[in-house]
Amino acid sequence: MKRFLLSAVIAAATFTAPAIAADVGVSISVGQPGFYGQIDIGDFPRPRVLYTQPVIIERGISRNRPPVYLRVPPRHAKNWKHHCREYHACGERVYFVRDDWYEREYVPRYREKHGDRGHDNRDHGDKGRGNDHGDRGHGNNR
Repeated sequence: MKRFLLSAVIAAATFTAPAIAADVGVSISVGQPGFYGQIDIGDFPRPRVLYTQPVIIERGISRNRPPVYLRVPPRHAKNWKHHCREYHACGERVYFVRDDWYEREYVPRYREKHGDRGHDNRDHGDKGRGNDHGDRGHGNNR
């Protein structure tokens, strides 16, 4: 009898845990503090970048394409060869924008141009750490 009850409890926990976890969702967009992924420089002034030369993982890329500007966590930039696939950018010339430039220059101008898009304008001391990587970011197709 104890085995039956234990099996029933384990089975119930197994089937209900995914349903509970599925109810949680976070969406972070370009222009918000926790966003990581490609940003469109467009008519912005040249951004402050981590490295003066673009980082290239796969050689043989077309020089006709413009470089890609990404905001990524520091550990991703340091170990780019291990993370470039997550951003669909292994065969690209990549510049990593500095967080201070993104927060002070890009975000205010982006919001001015595109609207607030639901951001609550509270100060996020932890800078947010979501992973919605926009059009070419983490887990999204080109």
